[in-house]
Amino acid sequence: MITVKKAFLSVMLGCGAALAATSSAGAADGYPSKPIRLVVPFAAGSGTDAVARLTARHLGDALQQPVMVDNRPGANGSIAAEFVAKAPADGYTLFMTTNTTHSANPSLMKQLRYDPVKDFTPVSRMGNLPFMLVVSPSLPVKTLQEFIDYAKAHPGLSYGSGNSTGIVAGATLSKMAGLKMLHVPYKSTPPAMTDVIGGQIQLMFVDFAAGISNVKAGKLRALAVTTAQRSALLPDLPPIASVPELKGFDITSWNGVFAPAGTPAPIVERLNRELVAIASNKQYAAQFHGFGFEPFGSTPAELGQFVVAELQKWSRLVKDAGIQAE
Repeated sequence: MITVKKAFLSVMLGCGAALAATSSAGAADGYPSKPIRLVVPFAAGSGTDAVARLTARHLGDALQQPVMVDNRPGANGSIAAEFVAKAPADGYTLFMTTNTTHSANPSLMKQLRYDPVKDFTPVSRMGNLPFMLVVSPSLPVKTLQEFIDYAKAHPGLSYGSGNSTGIVAGATLSKMAGLKMLHVPYKSTPPAMTDVIGGQIQLMFVDFAAGISNVKAGKLRALAVTTAQRSALLPDLPPIASVPELKGFDITSWNGVFAPAGTPAPIVERLNRELVAIASNKQYAAQFHGFGFEPFGSTPAELGQFVVAELQKWSRLVKDAGIQAE
């Protein structure tokens, strides 16, 4: 027999759920009614920044509200991730991020003050950002095999990194090829690239979006791509895995949009619909391809499942590369 107290509690819980649902729907009805902040975990001039700015422009047009890019670089992207994780879950703070914050950091950092799964609501994948190995033009090498031979004969070459892909790719190359190289971490990609161009360091792994213009201008020499297959964006570059001793080398960077955990489902659905439309628009795709990005969208559920799988993948990559968490 149900007691009056239990019945009262049941009614109150039911009312609470109804109010929550009504509140969620109400929040979405007028969304968006003010500018939206799109947080980026890297500095201006990085590949993710370029993707975010183009996405923000098209998303703002679709939503008829300004979408402002907010660069918050530092601590391997964790500063920005923590900021978004603690932001109000109202759809006005979004996160354009990569495998750095949502795949690699849990294995690269001992202390992480955010959970890439629990603290975020997935919205949509935006595509892949291929990386390439670039060297200073002053280095007397023109192919990947020539570089490996040179690096073995000249131990102590320095490679820079501005994100997790650069860190893991450099360590993986060193271990698989038996090279003795010095890792020089940077706060973001642009200053690392500047130092490769200037000869202060000899090489780095850089995303197409950030590095392609300097490669075309002859300021950097590209030797290979980090993906298992050639990229249609730079078809002349062979994959690193084409060298026998580097068989199996395959590291791909991805981009996606997240919101703080608890963001109302109707808002997430609206954002997903607009972001998928942007990623699949042929005219927009040409603009993304122009700076080396391969766009495509996903459902929120697909992005959530992808993140879980990528956390396992990058844990393995970090372990296989012999990288110790710091």
